[in-house]
Amino acid sequence: MVTMETIALPPEAAADWTVPQNWGHYTADEHAVWDTLFARQTAMLPGRASEAFLRGVDVLRLSKPGIPDFEELSERLMAATGWRVVAVPGLVPDAVFFDHLANRTFVAGNFIRRPDQLDYLEEPDVFHDVFGHVPMLADPVFADYMAAYGRGGQRAGSLGALKRLARLYWYTVEFGLVEEAGALRIYGSGIVSSRGESIFALDDPSPNRIGFDLARVMRTEYRIDDYQQSYFVIPSFEELLRVTVETDFGPLYAGLEGQPDYQVSDIAPGDRVFTNGTQDYAKAQALKA
Repeated sequence: MVTMETIALPPEAAADWTVPQNWGHYTADEHAVWDTLFARQTAMLPGRASEAFLRGVDVLRLSKPGIPDFEELSERLMAATGWRVVAVPGLVPDAVFFDHLANRTFVAGNFIRRPDQLDYLEEPDVFHDVFGHVPMLADPVFADYMAAYGRGGQRAGSLGALKRLARLYWYTVEFGLVEEAGALRIYGSGIVSSRGESIFALDDPSPNRIGFDLARVMRTEYRIDDYQQSYFVIPSFEELLRVTVETDFGPLYAGLEGQPDYQVSDIAPGDRVFTNGTQDYAKAQALKA
């Protein structure tokens, strides 16, 4: 994801920040963590996750047990949408991230969380990156959206708009909801890879659920350390792609300059509100702090 941080190139990484996955170096315990997480999430996501995500999970059902081999995974993904998966040692600079996306390459961490971190991990690991993101990259429409986002990121840096664009990624790719068959479904990687947030995002009365609007999203703060207080709902992946491709982002960024940001729990004038959340979860967490 967009980091907006200065990161030094690790000595083991190539110039494009990729490293070998070294699939053969994973231990049996590390593969077991993947299998535990995979079984848990795939059991609970039918009826919650979008049909595009559920269809895409099949690309992860490879010939080897445990953590997917990126070479084998990339072969299947290339056949579906022209994307491939490469390993990186951790977060990468924004310019590198955008360049990979624009060229239909998804960068994934090659480490996996410990058994005592099944429910929460601050830094994205291979389960978040691969289980969370790759199924949607098997969907042709969303795959095109991700590539378009990468091209937009290459331009955003020169326009001083990375903060705005990071919010779009956060509220779609990471924590997006979609209207589907008369109900809300999850597709964002941060939700589908989290047992707790898969339930919270759809069932809990606490968060707002608001209709997607590009300018509104770009004015909205987000939090990285807990469940979201607002989720944005797209009407379809086709509409998300259309808005992204047809919008001239330069004038949009210019028009947002000087406008105040919305806080994570705000309902704004003109919002299409699916759920006006109670914010009870956020209030309870604040009392614990």
